[in-house]
Amino acid sequence: MESNTTTTKEMISIPRDEYEALKAQNKELAQQVQWLMEQMRLSKQKQFGSSSEKSKYDTLNLFNEAEATTDQRIAEPELSEVQNYHRKKMRESNDKLPNDLPVEIIEHFLPADEQECPECGTEMHIMGKEIRRELKIIPAKAIIVEHIDYVYACRDCERNGDNVPIIKAPMGKPVIKKSFASPEAVAHIMTQKFANGLPLYRQEQDFNRMGIRLSRQTMSNWFIRCAEDWLEPIYNNLREILCVQPVIHADETVLQVLKEPGKSAQSKRKLYVAI
Repeated sequence: MESNTTTTKEMISIPRDEYEALKAQNKELAQQVQWLMEQMRLSKQKQFGSSSEKSKYDTLNLFNEAEATTDQRIAEPELSEVQNYHRKKMRESNDKLPNDLPVEIIEHFLPADEQECPECGTEMHIMGKEIRRELKIIPAKAIIVEHIDYVYACRDCERNGDNVPIIKAPMGKPVIKKSFASPEAVAHIMTQKFANGLPLYRQEQDFNRMGIRLSRQTMSNWFIRCAEDWLEPIYNNLREILCVQPVIHADETVLQVLKEPGKSAQSKRKLYVAI
């Protein structure tokens, strides 16, 4: 015997303001759930997914470079004398001071009242010396250079003549007109930026600590002006010399392109420069 079961929906009547409040709360909860799901996805991607920027330094060991790099087995680059013969340390070091560095000599003498023999009181003489060498680093210093252009005139013509010649002393052109930039300053900033990888905002902070107010915008302007006025002519001359050569070598070192349409961040590419 078949029985027909009819399911009916139960209708509940609530005030409209309460209905609107529940509707808004439901929408807010849905947004929170979507945000939490996105955070979970990003957390898994960061933990288990591949990364295009990998570094062995993290927040914890960023300042532990010295401890991580030290090797007590590496000795100072010198020989130690043991029983009238020389032997090398456990491992040789490649550290070496160049011979063309200027040498500052500091001599240490005994005070005059201590140069008498403690046994007989006779004045002692120098019988030998020991030399200890140190590497001294002198940080960059800033000075102001004033160019004074003297103007010359003839006193005899001033007294007796009708025409007084005026001659100015020759003065070299500035690296940038109407600027206090010097070739040394621009070269130092460019070297710090492009050779040592020091950003301009850090150089700005370094100058501020020295009491020099030099903004990164001004340094950027110096870069552009000097590149156009001084470096571009050199580049053009080098280009002309390069183009007449029978063979031009290429550096095919691969590069990693992070953002390229249709390619993953781990793709390797080669950079070719057209001249």
